[in-house]
Amino acid sequence: MKTKISAKVIDALTLPEGKTEEVYWDTDPPGFGLRLRRREGADGEMTRTWIVQYKREGETRRITIGKANVLGVEAARKVARKVQAKVQLGEDPAAERQRPRHTLRSLLDEYLADKEKRVRPRTFTEIKRYLTGESYFKALHKTRIDKIHRADVAAEVVRIERECGGPTAIEARGALSTFFVWAMSKGLCENNPTINVFRPAANKPRERVLDDSELVAIWRACVDEAVESEHPSDCEYRKIIRLLILTGCRRQEIGDMRWSEFSPDGTKWTIPASRSKNKRPHVLPVMPMMRQIIDIVPRMATRDALFGLRAAGFTNWVLPKTDLDRRSGVTGWHLHDIRRTVATQMGHLGVLPHVVEAALNHQSGSKRGVAGVYNKSPYEREVRNALATWHDHLRSLIEGRERKVVPLRAE
Repeated sequence: MKTKISAKVIDALTLPEGKTEEVYWDTDPPGFGLRLRRREGADGEMTRTWIVQYKREGETRRITIGKANVLGVEAARKVARKVQAKVQLGEDPAAERQRPRHTLRSLLDEYLADKEKRVRPRTFTEIKRYLTGESYFKALHKTRIDKIHRADVAAEVVRIERECGGPTAIEARGALSTFFVWAMSKGLCENNPTINVFRPAANKPRERVLDDSELVAIWRACVDEAVESEHPSDCEYRKIIRLLILTGCRRQEIGDMRWSEFSPDGTKWTIPASRSKNKRPHVLPVMPMMRQIIDIVPRMATRDALFGLRAAGFTNWVLPKTDLDRRSGVTGWHLHDIRRTVATQMGHLGVLPHVVEAALNHQSGSKRGVAGVYNKSPYEREVRNALATWHDHLRSLIEGRERKVVPLRAE
């Protein structure tokens, strides 16, 4: 039956005799009504609930709006009009309510399990930290992903920048954006709320190149006999620094070095694709100065890694660096500056740019675009000669003599 429902008549509406449920339909909007239902049991309490009913693909569907003792008639009528408006636009509000209500945290485990298969372990650790850590997006974890809006994300990014710094905020924002791209591809949400969100200013690219005197000071401070170790990992750290100077590798490429990555005769070292930033294996010759360092690394039967206390490799990068700065007298530099220094010095020594890129396993410059598609040469002989030139120059700096280049026979 239809009646004009108002706040005055709600309490007057009752169940017809013999019935346990009845719906009083309002005259406006269509499909809006008040359902009366008597609960089973001795008390026989009667509940009054607002509902809205509509047809979709020939089927009648109902949505519960709320209880009449909590939601007034005008507020319920407004909700009913919104539901009917969605129906007119071709949507199905009842089906939307039946969809799983995923929160950000409820989906992170699935996303991280998928991501772990596709990225390097160190990258995965960072992604997991930004998405699940206490200092980042924890305030959004219990929020449904379809209810996370741009303003919510922006507020968290601003807070992260204030508490952790701009670079960290940029990385956290990027990790969350990648998650939402994944969620959209799975049909779990319709938009990415990180788009056009405030992006903190990035730090200027570093340009620090160590000069010859600084490089020598750091090398000499890393000689094992130079000083008593103040930290358990300091001896390993000094070996790693010298290997970084000799190869121009990234710190984790040396820190995670494995015995199984060396050729049987020990003349070549291959960084596998799984540990390479560009997902390409990188083969380097083991030069005499490298061999001298590797030969004094204790080989343990229980693990494959050369450095570190666990199978994952070396991880203690902070405390030994402080001590190294104090011993060497060189400050204001980062470990990655060594890589830039090696590349720059090779250029000064006449090594061609494409050979420098090959030595550092870069896939840019001469290997970018079409050239990279067709030119697959690793320039193995040229890389060996380049490293020999660099090692000879470095030895001359350390020993305080003039450089003497010895031509190497091609293999």
